[in-house]
Amino acid sequence: MTSLSSEATGSLGLWPHLGYAGFRLDRVSERRSEAPAFLARSDMAACLIAGETVILARSGDRLGALFDRVQAERLGGRLDEACLLGLEGEAPRFALPVAPERAAALADDPELRLSDLRTLMVEKLLPPDQLGLLACAKAMLSWHARRTFCSNCAGRLVMAEGGWRRDCPTCGAQHFPRTDPVVIMSIVDGERCLLGRSPRFAPTMWSCLAGFVEPGETFEAAVRREVREEANIRVGAVRYLASQPWPFPMSVMIGLEGVAESFDITIDPVELEGARWFSRAELRSMFEHSHPEGLTVPTPGSIAHHLLRGFVENRDLPPR
Repeated sequence: MTSLSSEATGSLGLWPHLGYAGFRLDRVSERRSEAPAFLARSDMAACLIAGETVILARSGDRLGALFDRVQAERLGGRLDEACLLGLEGEAPRFALPVAPERAAALADDPELRLSDLRTLMVEKLLPPDQLGLLACAKAMLSWHARRTFCSNCAGRLVMAEGGWRRDCPTCGAQHFPRTDPVVIMSIVDGERCLLGRSPRFAPTMWSCLAGFVEPGETFEAAVRREVREEANIRVGAVRYLASQPWPFPMSVMIGLEGVAESFDITIDPVELEGARWFSRAELRSMFEHSHPEGLTVPTPGSIAHHLLRGFVENRDLPPR
């Protein structure tokens, strides 16, 4: 892709924010052992998450992701399982789990709103920094919920380093949060781009192909393997474009562009219900909601939206 001005390409307007990528706290990794002291401070605040549900405070028409210590405890936040996210200036910020049954009891509280991270991104209900904070919080608490016992000896684990490690008192093993890398790619052939449809998609939506990176595999090799497996297209040159935290439950999406070296599509019906080439003009009509078949692209905020928009406008993604 070449970098062209908006005027030269007929820009679709301002680029949307890349969802969940707005984390702005100082992670203070060297001070995580101070988490108990941070937790006791008067300027401590926390976000509250119950599984897939985020608990938000209402203030008029505005929503907020943070509660002070008294509020957090009243709403059921587990201080004994607090995860230190970082410092906002000098003020500590934590993530606290809430039992699902406790969260359900809060659903009718007029001072609260219960939501999920996808809705918060799609409807732009929070500023980018708060959405990024919640993404980190959800990924961390999801990891803790799945890491109760030691995979080495089956002993019960305890939290350490402000929630960024779990230790086994029985065998001494240390466990660290995991992040699963996923490649997501725009595969191009000149004026065409390869898109696919998963059975999980909304009925009109087409998007980039994607897949998990396997052990011992580079991102570039993962792109070539996934595209060959899902659509039987060979890919040559691959380059990196951007990345996005994806807390469902704890992944990172690595956005890349690949150049097709073959063009006849044969789909893997287990992975896809369809795949086809889209011209730049046809894809532009999908962004503009004027496609004759009513076809659409992924929602603004998703990295797939950014990758496809970069192709439509014939330019690299804007810096974050």
